[in-house]
Amino acid sequence: MLKDTSTGRGTPTGGDRPRVHEARQPRADDLRYLLAVAHTGRLVAAAAALGVDHTTVSRRIRALEKTLSARLLERGSDGWELTELGRIVAERARPIEDALEHVVLAARGMAQDTLVGNFRITAPDGFGALFTAPALARLQREHPGLTVELITATRQLNLHQSGFDLAIAVGEPVTRRLFSESLTDYSLGLYASEAYLAEHGTPDRVEDLRDHTVIFYVDSLLQVGDLDLGLNLPGVTGRFTSTSIFAQREATVAGAGIGLLPRFMTVGVPQLRELDGLGVDITLTFTLAARRESVSRPAVRMVRNALHEEVRRRRDELLRPGS
Repeated sequence: MLKDTSTGRGTPTGGDRPRVHEARQPRADDLRYLLAVAHTGRLVAAAAALGVDHTTVSRRIRALEKTLSARLLERGSDGWELTELGRIVAERARPIEDALEHVVLAARGMAQDTLVGNFRITAPDGFGALFTAPALARLQREHPGLTVELITATRQLNLHQSGFDLAIAVGEPVTRRLFSESLTDYSLGLYASEAYLAEHGTPDRVEDLRDHTVIFYVDSLLQVGDLDLGLNLPGVTGRFTSTSIFAQREATVAGAGIGLLPRFMTVGVPQLRELDGLGVDITLTFTLAARRESVSRPAVRMVRNALHEEVRRRRDELLRPGS
């Protein structure tokens, strides 16, 4: 060590200077794991998307949090959610994910706007089968590298339950943390077969439905408030119930009773007659939702567009004339 003669203190040479601890840089690959959990809300679903096991996802997320000295994920009531810092990190990391996808596309000689990989969407069973499936089929023909998973269930909108990219549900989402928009309104009405009406008579008033078998959802298993039978037909209870809208329709066709059915479920079913004389005109809304972190993803954007186009073309199947 050289002496500083003016102070008598030693002045460190270059090799003796105190070390300055620099923050470690996060690994780009660890950011991909964070984004996968942000998309799905589940470690297992993220692991499946990345082709690893869920313990690897957990380990890589912990390593990223240790590097950044901050929590990026927190457990919510229905899955893993990004913290405020986590949302910022995920948004800044998204170009990395996009760049990797573009590299894969370039290596395969595909256009940059080509969709590849898995896309999971949930929808009510009737709408999912009759509207969502055709829209996705057309999109997949344009993007054969896209693998579609369509989960059908009539339940409250909750994106974290099964880890999916986009959700369609009746009514508004239960959390404001989601991006949501109206997809389409749809009409419901009372329908019966001619055979049932010939045997049991045609009701003249809504009150008369109490003397008939009404077909609808199983009340104790129904998770969608907007579909509450008592809310739409006060004083009326279901006596033939099912969790499946297809089963409800087929029971109505078979003459089991009077079904409260969406208009689109009766199109092309000549055995059913609408009891429009009762004045029952119920209109509900299908809502489309995604996590805010996922809205800008090309796959989410293109599936949204495909669904909006499907309902626009087939509006007359969803709503009564003049609605």
